[in-house]
Amino acid sequence: MRARAAVILAAALAACGARAQTMLTRQPPSSLTGVSMPASAKNYLGPDVKPDAAFGALQRGYFVTAFREAMKRIEADPNDGPAMTILGELYRDGLGVRTDPEEAARWYRLAAERGDTQGAYALGLAFLQGRGLAIDRVAGRDWLLKAAANNHLGALYNLGLIAMESDHPDYKAAAGYFGKAADLGSPDAAYALALLYKEGKGVEQNLPRSIEWLRKAAAEHIVAAQLELAIATFNGEGVDRNESLAASYFRRAAAASNPIAANRLARMLAAGRGVPRDMIEAMKWHVLARAAGIEDEWLDGQLATLTARERLEVDEAVKKQVAR
Repeated sequence: MRARAAVILAAALAACGARAQTMLTRQPPSSLTGVSMPASAKNYLGPDVKPDAAFGALQRGYFVTAFREAMKRIEADPNDGPAMTILGELYRDGLGVRTDPEEAARWYRLAAERGDTQGAYALGLAFLQGRGLAIDRVAGRDWLLKAAANNHLGALYNLGLIAMESDHPDYKAAAGYFGKAADLGSPDAAYALALLYKEGKGVEQNLPRSIEWLRKAAAEHIVAAQLELAIATFNGEGVDRNESLAASYFRRAAAASNPIAANRLARMLAAGRGVPRDMIEAMKWHVLARAAGIEDEWLDGQLATLTARERLEVDEAVKKQVAR
């Protein structure tokens, strides 16, 4: 995802093993705002695209072939919107051709005007982001609405973000867009919807329902959802408290390079909370979190107690993790 707008959800776990602090520091769902291409929309050219030589070449990374085959289609049918969208994708990312946002936007417009769903979505983003076109939020939203009418996941998701952008955010509208996209399988929308249920914005507050959507998003590798689910599970918010399960969620997010999750996992490992106490593994995650800017004096103190041999083991564990 080029510019995913994500909420970083922080929590404070116990400093050493007695009992968990449950104070949570979270940004509200409104901080999701910012037009982006969600993970669920990556490499997706919409329902109008049928497998053929051009699309197959694009999927396989044969970009020059994709360009040539798309041009053949347009020569045969000047109203082939999906083929025009493929050309737009190639020019946008400089795949087999020069990077040219203006040329990409031209092809997207041609595709969108011929009713291509992905072309409408891409043109909407181009207007909203000022990529190859002057920024025009009204036109951008209008093209996203056209794509959303055909259940385009990225369009629905971004319309939800847009609904929360003004000084007077419309959370009810946002929840509607996120809900539809989530029902259609968008993990990004599932995460956003989970936050709205948690905060009671646009929908009635419902923590168990929030957990349901978090689980769906986390299962689809939305790292922020894994982190939030770990926090909720550790603290017993909307779900039975389970430190062992929380540790597994923290581990998944930490393995995906989330520094907050790495820090929380390090604390649990160092204190033996939900997992067997393992100082080498704990310090591995602490070193990685600290390198990403997460300071923790208590873990620094624990690191200082290690022997020279144990420090070497930590260094080796860090190298192995980074190499994965």
